[in-house]
Amino acid sequence: MVRNISMILLSSMLVVCGEKTFPEEKGTISQTQKTDTITILQTADIHGQLYPHDELFWEDGKIVFKRLGGLANMKTLFDEEKKKNPEGILILDGGDLIQGGAVAALSEGKAFVPVIKEMGYDFLIPGNWEVVYGKQKMIDVLKNYNTPVIAANIYDDKTGESIFPPYFVKKLKGLKLGFISYTDPEIPVRQNPSFSKGLRFDEIQENLSALITELKDVQGVDVLFLVTHLGISKQFDLANNPILEKVDYILGNDTHERIRKPLQGKYAKLTEPGAFASFVGKLELIIRNGKLVGEHYELMEVDPEIYRPNPKVADAIKKASEPYKEKFEKVLGYTSEPLYRYFVIENPMDNFITDAARWKTGADISISNGFRFSPPLNPGKNGKTPITYEYLWNMLPVNEYVKTGKASGAQIEEWLEQEIHNVFAKNPSERFGGWLIRFSGMELKFNADKPKGERIVSVLVAGEPMQQDKLYTISACRREGEPDHMLCRMPNTTDTEIKDYTIHDVLEEYLSVKGTIAPKKDGRAIALDLGDNVLSQLPGTNYHFH
Repeated sequence: MVRNISMILLSSMLVVCGEKTFPEEKGTISQTQKTDTITILQTADIHGQLYPHDELFWEDGKIVFKRLGGLANMKTLFDEEKKKNPEGILILDGGDLIQGGAVAALSEGKAFVPVIKEMGYDFLIPGNWEVVYGKQKMIDVLKNYNTPVIAANIYDDKTGESIFPPYFVKKLKGLKLGFISYTDPEIPVRQNPSFSKGLRFDEIQENLSALITELKDVQGVDVLFLVTHLGISKQFDLANNPILEKVDYILGNDTHERIRKPLQGKYAKLTEPGAFASFVGKLELIIRNGKLVGEHYELMEVDPEIYRPNPKVADAIKKASEPYKEKFEKVLGYTSEPLYRYFVIENPMDNFITDAARWKTGADISISNGFRFSPPLNPGKNGKTPITYEYLWNMLPVNEYVKTGKASGAQIEEWLEQEIHNVFAKNPSERFGGWLIRFSGMELKFNADKPKGERIVSVLVAGEPMQQDKLYTISACRREGEPDHMLCRMPNTTDTEIKDYTIHDVLEEYLSVKGTIAPKKDGRAIALDLGDNVLSQLPGTNYHFH
């Protein structure tokens, strides 16, 4: 699929990209006819990350760390690409921008307003985490960017009015480009229900056909994009849906996938540009005589050694961080092993968090959501590295109170089957954001490819087989807005209690006692049919996260 431009210029008949072809106009093409390009830069899932940081890569069957990222460095990349194509560039972000880091959390997103104003985006979309500070704060932050924000399925739940325009249209070099945006309709379930109070999220099928007709047939858009924050499984399923017959590309977001060659669906191509301001997806549309004739795609790395920080953005970031600087630098403890959460099944970072929660609460089992946000923390050559107060907010950017309760082995097994299904359902529409639930005090073996209800092979608690009729104590984080009997989406638990300490309090206390931690993947969750190193889960393609 990735072609270099010289090859395209040499082609006199067809430029082939994946399974689609771009036919040239009939007749002889003279050498004087101009081939031009439009550049689309896509970022996504920045998750509040302002500075360069460690990034995890999977190379030759092992983990490798590189220094990448930084919004000021990304701005320099934007500016260099603008110089190459000043009249033909468009820059967009695909959501989850203002949650995931300490400055974002402590300012409730407001600190990002002056930073994003300097970045030069053409438009943005909300992700599933933009709601984290509540409806009005989300609206205020996004609208204060002074940059168009689009979303075709977010409404006021009382008036039914759209919160944002559904699409964005721009003409570049004679080509009319249209972008329709959708965010995940399952936000009220994926996030704490209280976050999205006052908002309604419709399924995309509610108005997708009408919007495609509006842009293609009424407004005469030449190239049509969906910009979606739905996750790779649902987005690839959408690329194979006949409803997308008139759509050219899905610019996907949400699951932090590093797609380096657009995935070819039956009707549209799919990209997703990584996360944490470490990558920029660069799609070049090749045009001749006002027609799209080809493409070139590249996943660019934001290497701070190549892209030096833009002074204006760097200054905006410095001012945004200044009120919290002294607090951020506080060292809570150290790790002698890398902390990361990039794997689908089990990760050292979550083993640390759930072990600490079980240590504090004395619960039989401690559980945590299967998040993918937070850049890794690598001890490197020094043998250990500090865990700061700032990094605590990377790991857990929502500081909830700890909640405990009791459930029977039968309840836990039923819940586990559902949680496994959320990740590995054969039907992509039944997949639920994030990766497998995390836990301490329990050992799970399962088969990912089995039907729902038949996946679990064994569950051990404290080294003994889980008993169906025995009650086990469980700790999790409170999800504001859920019924009292719910624990991390597990219904009908009993004797629930909200503790007077938060999960941050737990980690600070644990680190103060332990000093230096060394968490590893220890086999507490094993998919027998997948192996140890599952970094993504998209059946039917040759895509691999690396």
